[in-house]
Amino acid sequence: MGGGMEANKNKFIEDWGSARETLEQNFRWTRRNFALIGLFGIAVPILVYKGIVKEFVISINLPPFS
Repeated sequence: MGGGMEANKNKFIEDWGSARETLEQNFRWTRRNFALIGLFGIAVPILVYKGIVKEFVISINLPPFS
């Protein structure tokens, strides 16, 4: 059989993997994290929803609702 085929570990990849495994323990609420969650967790979904509803109303000629 072939020898010398063992994998060499990359220190940076191992560090990244262990950081991902303990993300919930190392997470801190900062202004930046709060702003990102507000933007991509609340504002973007609302804007996408409103855009879909607006396009739907235009396509079937219904009166828009508020």
